[in-house]
Amino acid sequence: MATLKASFLLKTLDSDVAGDVLSDLERRGSGAIHVIMGPMFSGKSTSLLRRIKSEISDGRSVAMLKSSKDTRYAKDSVVTHDGIGFPCWALPDLMSFPEKFGQDAYNKLDVIGIDEAQFFGDLYEFCCKVADDDGKTVIVAGLDGDYLRRSFGAVLDIIPIADSVTKLTARCEICGHKAFFTLRKNCDTRTELIGGADVYMPVCRKHYITNHIVIKASKKVCEDSDKARPESCVAATI
Repeated sequence: MATLKASFLLKTLDSDVAGDVLSDLERRGSGAIHVIMGPMFSGKSTSLLRRIKSEISDGRSVAMLKSSKDTRYAKDSVVTHDGIGFPCWALPDLMSFPEKFGQDAYNKLDVIGIDEAQFFGDLYEFCCKVADDDGKTVIVAGLDGDYLRRSFGAVLDIIPIADSVTKLTARCEICGHKAFFTLRKNCDTRTELIGGADVYMPVCRKHYITNHIVIKASKKVCEDSDKARPESCVAATI
């Protein structure tokens, strides 16, 4: 019924306008959202790049985005912990991407990949626009939880609107079992502390709990000593 009403209304419009409206109607709702999440060192970026390269092989137009906060390996590339890279747009927010990329070029895109998605405050808004309104596929990779196992950014917010969700696991750095959590090695309490293996390690539930108790004790030592540095907690943690 809705389609018949739309067709009737289109007949009353100028042909050029009707063509644009029809194109918008056909595109809307035809997108998709796929989420890849898990702790650090679980292969999220690797999985994202694998999906993106597969889309390119299928002839689809692709753009890769990441947060401009992440400058660990390269400013203008998504780079895995293994050193595999892919060119990207480093942005402070997502909603500005169409304008910065160019509206005509953006309209031709089929797929948008987003790495380190937890750093984007407008992730939910952007994913809705890309998939629902613009009919594009967006593939999101990011941490689902921070070092305290709390929701990190807006990654979990987009689960209800996602077509698929993949939760990856790493290997516990202590026992070798499956790791579901990210343990911070020092006493820094900032939620956003960008780092690699020098700051974080993947751990299983048992060793997260055990080492988190040690970290709390170490933090107390750091706070009680004016000369202590956050790095001094690393030895105690490990």
